[in-house]
Amino acid sequence: MDKQVFNEESFNKEHLDKRYVDKIYSMLGLAMKAGKVVSGEFATDKNIKSQRAWLVIIPEDASNNTKKMFSNMCDFYKVPLHFFGTKETLGHAVGKSMRSSLAIIDEGFAKSLVKQLEQSVGQ
Repeated sequence: MDKQVFNEESFNKEHLDKRYVDKIYSMLGLAMKAGKVVSGEFATDKNIKSQRAWLVIIPEDASNNTKKMFSNMCDFYKVPLHFFGTKETLGHAVGKSMRSSLAIIDEGFAKSLVKQLEQSVGQ
């Protein structure tokens, strides 16, 4: 899977297509129920380093330190990284409280989410 990073400059909220955004949150919930999502900084970090993560999603409102840490880590381990949503909405999508990071540990879910993420920003 090719590495594609959408940073805050390339992510333009005006171009979000609500259909795709809703699909992304629904798919995250489904992946969570299937046990294919890990959340929180420690679990995400562990799964990236053990090369189990196929996709990492960081909320746009995460701290700069968190964004930089995961950006560098994903770059080093060649894991696709996307900045999407907010801590609250990502947490709600996976049935938890606020989340500062999510890792998708299933290739099929990851590919589908990457496709939806790209379409949501008009890529």
